Amino acid sequence: MKENNISAGLPAHETVYRALRERILFGELTPGQAVTIQGLIDQLGAGMTPVREAIRRMTAEGALVFQGNRRVCVPILSQANLDELAFARSALEKQLVFLAAQRATPEDISHLRTIDAALDGAILRGDVGTYLRHNYEFHKALYRMANAPILTHLADGLWLRYGPSLRVVCGRLGTQNLVDQHKQAIDAMASKDARAASEAMAADVIQGMDQVALALHQKEK
Repeated sequence: MKENNISAGLPAHETVYRALRERILFGELTPGQAVTIQGLIDQLGAGMTPVREAIRRMTAEGALVFQGNRRVCVPILSQANLDELAFARSALEKQLVFLAAQRATPEDISHLRTIDAALDGAILRGDVGTYLRHNYEFHKALYRMANAPILTHLADGLWLRYGPSLRVVCGRLGTQNLVDQHKQAIDAMASKDARAASEAMAADVIQGMDQVALALHQKEK
């Protein structure tokens, strides 16, 4: 059955781009999986031109890579890729959360706790898809609070690079036994300790990237 993702007020090319972006961001397309124009036309109920444009944009953002014979696929991360991503993400996240903590209101902190509670519920249910969406929502809420559009743009783009791998990791290894850096960051923000909040979220990034690296290592054995 074709999906109808045409949203009111948005041109078809933007709607298709957002739909493809979500599939990559939340790991519905897995590392190494080929992406075809006809496949997306069938899945999204869209025309060839907006699908081609969406693929072009995703390739430009590094979320898709060209293979031989005009094939496009979701990239498989190497250890070197992971090292670069860990460095970039932790640096950006640390500064964004530091800024967010300085601006956080009681309402902001309450909102973060609500998202984090929903995230915990998804973990307990083993609902990987919902967990990933709430996890992204949590970080995006922090970015909005930081009010730093250049840093936010850079940080948000990096999510596309490792989202598919994170989905695989959560499915294999789970997250229940990891230190809850989100709660530590929220508590630090509530205490007006911006530095502790930023350190907690930087640790959250490294923790996640370490899990991806561990899964990659296990797969290679």
